[in-house]
Amino acid sequence: MKSTIKIIALLALTNLSLPVFAEATGEAQVRAAAEGTVTKIEEAIGLLEKSADKEAIATALAEARQLQKEFRYERTERQRQRASGKLRQASDEFEKGDKAAAEATLKASLETYKEMLKIYKDAH
Repeated sequence: MKSTIKIIALLALTNLSLPVFAEATGEAQVRAAAEGTVTKIEEAIGLLEKSADKEAIATALAEARQLQKEFRYERTERQRQRASGKLRQASDEFEKGDKAAAEATLKASLETYKEMLKIYKDAH
């Protein structure tokens, strides 16, 4: 009987701690995606300014676009959607060879992502 009670208590404690652990992991992933997005956009801007290899710039842009998908926070979702459109626009401009326009669009997008990251950090 005592072992049954111990098992039930252990299961109850385990079930209580799992959502807390999952939430903390989720927050860490969102923060990492947000910070990674900002870093990759800054990298792409730096590469554009240096007129670096086209493939390196395209890779940085693609990684930024992929990371931003994981940056999901309800209070900034509309901003994320607009900033995502700016990233797509910058990629298109870069592919068309308009590096100056791509750089300007990336800088505007970067400011939005920095603002979103600040909002996220302030809330967490």
